[in-house]
Amino acid sequence: MSCNCGCGGCQTKTRGPLLTEGKVKSLLSEGLQYHIDKKIPLFETVYRIGSDKHLALIKEARKMYSRNVIDLCEEDEALIKTHLGEFGIYEGESVPLDLPMLNKEEIEEEKLDEKKKDPPLNKPKRGGSKAYYVYVRDPKTKRIKKVSFGSGGLRAKIRNKKARNAFAKRHRCSEKNDRTKPSYWSCRLPRYASALGLGANMNTFW
Repeated sequence: MSCNCGCGGCQTKTRGPLLTEGKVKSLLSEGLQYHIDKKIPLFETVYRIGSDKHLALIKEARKMYSRNVIDLCEEDEALIKTHLGEFGIYEGESVPLDLPMLNKEEIEEEKLDEKKKDPPLNKPKRGGSKAYYVYVRDPKTKRIKKVSFGSGGLRAKIRNKKARNAFAKRHRCSEKNDRTKPSYWSCRLPRYASALGLGANMNTFW
């Protein structure tokens, strides 16, 4: 069964937003309507994380949810309860809230990793096509593989023990032993929290 939660290997498909009032359908943006029609959770956004369209989508969903226009899964509820999609002033500049920002050094590091013949293995970093990425060596091909994993939904509840336990049970984290799969790294995200800017490491499954 396909996975829509960012882990790449869950056993239960997480549903996308559900429209509760058909008469407001014409008021929805194309992006939010697409997520509803295709049953794609907000935290597995079709937009690049941190892009203007991504932030606008979250802000719109928060507004619609507060008006009981849409119903969200547990992970999406946690996401819209953050300040993602809102902006604040930092050192005189407008910056997005609750969005881990890649600084110039991290961006350059990611580009350098892409060019390296032998990038650092088994060391998750922020960035890539999803929230995080890591390089591993595929034991079958002996080649180095880039694995992208994670989402804002994971980050939003990483300090919630109950949420972590529920995630680990739902995704059968104890059975995820293939380092070449996103699910392996998503399940072990708390163990690399410090390196990913998520606080202190926790020796636990997600």
